[in-house]
Amino acid sequence: MAGNRSIITLECKTCKERNYTTTKNKKKTQDKLALSKFCPRCRKHVDHKETK
Repeated sequence: MAGNRSIITLECKTCKERNYTTTKNKKKTQDKLALSKFCPRCRKHVDHKETK
């Protein structure tokens, strides 16, 4: 069975630093992923958006 999951990186919206990596099912979730995560550079919880 072939996997539909792919590895994506999450980038901070304020400082543009790429802090996290995660996997995403591209068939079920076609829009870009956005999560609230802790940014060590900003030192607070900020939205992180999916990048390539």
